[in-house]
Amino acid sequence: MPTTDDDRAHEVLGHAECLRLLGTAGIGRLAYTQAALPAIRPVSYYLRGEDVLVPALRASPFVAAVRGSVVAFEADDYDPGTRTGWAVTVVGHTRVLDVQRADVSSAACCTIVVQVGLVEGWRTTVPA
Repeated sequence: MPTTDDDRAHEVLGHAECLRLLGTAGIGRLAYTQAALPAIRPVSYYLRGEDVLVPALRASPFVAAVRGSVVAFEADDYDPGTRTGWAVTVVGHTRVLDVQRADVSSAACCTIVVQVGLVEGWRTTVPA
């Protein structure tokens, strides 16, 4: 559950709704292991089918840390005033595409692909 507020309703979301919501955010958080320690990094991303794609700089230590590993990815949208919103978490394997995106001109860029494996989501609303 995303909150302990007793005055809010919590709805578990299905797979299709989770993917739909992931397609709306654009900014998320990628959790991974670096030097045997947990790390979380905010990232821009886009969704293609059931893959989360994260543009990155090829030479970044971040890319080396996530290449070929299992990571967690989270995106959400909450309204702090009403304490309502949604969150989706994905766990999946990564691979790095050295082919750059068409809209990125730098050859120094690559794309981290998180293959959607386990996906969980919930929505918090004000009860009717």
